Amino acid sequence: MTTLDEVSAATPSAAPERLTGKLRLTLVVLLVAQFMLAVDFSILNVALPVIGRGLGFSLANLQWIATAFALAAAGFTLLFGRIADLVGRRRLFMVGLAVLGASSLVGGLAVNPEMLLIARVAQGLATAAVTPAGLSLLTSSFPEGPLRDKALGLNGALMSAGFTTGAILGGILTDLLSWRWAFFINVPVALVVLFIAPAVLKESRGDARAKLDIPGALSVTVGLLALVYGLTTAGEHGFGDVTALVGLAIGVVLLVAFYFIEKGAAQPLVPVRILHRRTVIWGNLAGLIAFVTETSLVFLMTLYLQKVLGFSPLAAGLSFAVLGLGTVVGGVTAARVIGKIGTTSTLVVGGIIQAVATAALLGLGDNRSWMWLLLLATFVGGVGNMLVIVGFMVTATSGLPDADQGMATGVATMTQQIGITMGTPIMSAIATAGIGATAGADAILGGVSTAVLVNALIVAVGAVLAAVFLRKKQQV
Repeated sequence: MTTLDEVSAATPSAAPERLTGKLRLTLVVLLVAQFMLAVDFSILNVALPVIGRGLGFSLANLQWIATAFALAAAGFTLLFGRIADLVGRRRLFMVGLAVLGASSLVGGLAVNPEMLLIARVAQGLATAAVTPAGLSLLTSSFPEGPLRDKALGLNGALMSAGFTTGAILGGILTDLLSWRWAFFINVPVALVVLFIAPAVLKESRGDARAKLDIPGALSVTVGLLALVYGLTTAGEHGFGDVTALVGLAIGVVLLVAFYFIEKGAAQPLVPVRILHRRTVIWGNLAGLIAFVTETSLVFLMTLYLQKVLGFSPLAAGLSFAVLGLGTVVGGVTAARVIGKIGTTSTLVVGGIIQAVATAALLGLGDNRSWMWLLLLATFVGGVGNMLVIVGFMVTATSGLPDADQGMATGVATMTQQIGITMGTPIMSAIATAGIGATAGADAILGGVSTAVLVNALIVAVGAVLAAVFLRKKQQV
């Protein structure tokens, strides 16, 4: 019987401590792909009004440009994580990248809303395939210990920085060139990665005799689609909307059904024994909270900068460069922090730092003299958030055989996708309720402050839960 921190401290001693040239190239290929996928989550946000005018989207349908991508990316992640185990992680990684490049080209050439939405769905499906396959290749290429912790730290930093960079890059490309370049930019990157990957990535897969659990795959995929749709609708119309409630209810019922299907399945999509592991349960919960809160904070601060301080979309996007720098600092230092204080302590300390930094944003006022507080708090919060994200990835994927890595990383990636997708609708609904019928700057500031307070409290609760449940002794 040992604690998680003891395991984290003991494991590194048995693992190599240096990166070979080939491992460095492997890391670069996988990180570039993951960074590109993260950028795609936010690169179109600033450009949505311009795209709407250019292709004839109605105002009501404009949000589907983002929702179509998010639904596919979040809903199919777990399924593709298991498929990667069966058909080969490198193979699915390559196929997904090819689909991403082709769909990005189609999106950039779109001449009507239907063509663009088809491209966005294909981009989402490609993301759902590449993300867990790439993360599985990362964890199977680097042994548990300092090397894997460092790789996961860099991966987490670039994923979070990619989300922030997407908002900045989208504004720059839209202002200087065209919104179409937000799609086109993926094409050369995908081609370069596809050219290099076969030479540096080794094929990795689980049990070749395993079969795909169709009932489990259908229940979890449709359940996640319904859940994400319900949350997105709630973000637009509030949690009292009938459509949102129906979507959420269907999602919850199907996900509960998925659990019981897996209990009785001969070859389950996700073995229930894995879901009973303390590290998987609480590690993924910590990760979910980290992604829900930080990505939605970007939305809240965008609302503050544009609606209260009067910033342009481009200026608002550039303001998040400091947050991106904080996530990079957190990602680069996370492995060393884990080595010194353990994984669980890193989760807790990171959560406390993020919660305090987020709470500091309650001091924001209605003029630009408060920008120093926003920049400082988002930088510090970015560091704390990345400590949590790296701690979550290490916790949720460690101590498992290679045959289960695709499944474990599929669950972790699903957590990431769901967190990124559901955070903004939840905080949007809270902010909208706080704003009320008045649309003035003071009312908007009040609504944003309410949502920021809820955001900080959620982070604090996550840190407490990690401290309580991940420090308990368990069999390893």
